[in-house]
Amino acid sequence: MQRLDKDAEFLGYIGAMFEVLVFVYENYWRGDACPQRDSLERKLSAVGFEDEEIQEALTWLGDLKAATLGTEQSPRSNAQRDVAPPSQTCLHQPSPNSMRIYSTREQAHLGAACISFIRFLEQLGVLPIPMREIVLDRALATSSDPVSLDDLKIIVLMVYWSFGEEPDALLLDELCDSSATRVAH
Repeated sequence: MQRLDKDAEFLGYIGAMFEVLVFVYENYWRGDACPQRDSLERKLSAVGFEDEEIQEALTWLGDLKAATLGTEQSPRSNAQRDVAPPSQTCLHQPSPNSMRIYSTREQAHLGAACISFIRFLEQLGVLPIPMREIVLDRALATSSDPVSLDDLKIIVLMVYWSFGEEPDALLLDELCDSSATRVAH
């Protein structure tokens, strides 16, 4: 059963949990616009998603929300910043000349295509270090092994979504471009 609308056909085949994430992204344009877990669970069930994929996606989204709130880029209120422990609000920014070294586990789970894509986004300046680390965390939390490039693109979209930021048009175009339908020049 194809539950995604024609605008999401760029994704080609994606795993069940990622179908749920795409549905959430398309229907709730910002993370803070998303209903509470119980309401969202009922909505997803009514649309026709299976309970197992709903639970997997909701757990993944809950962990994404927790990771987003733990970074300094999060649009948290001043009151939340005042009570947050210093370890959560003072992330050390690495030197511009530093390089991220991927562990063996990360390399195996992500694969060369995903690591290259993450590096590409970093070089464009559209994936800041805190967001990159959340992308990596959420990619490692998936059962896909290795993570497909199309699934990674959904993860990047969801990280932007959780921060309440909309990717610029060129980045959105890159994230919505299916690697399966791309023609090499």
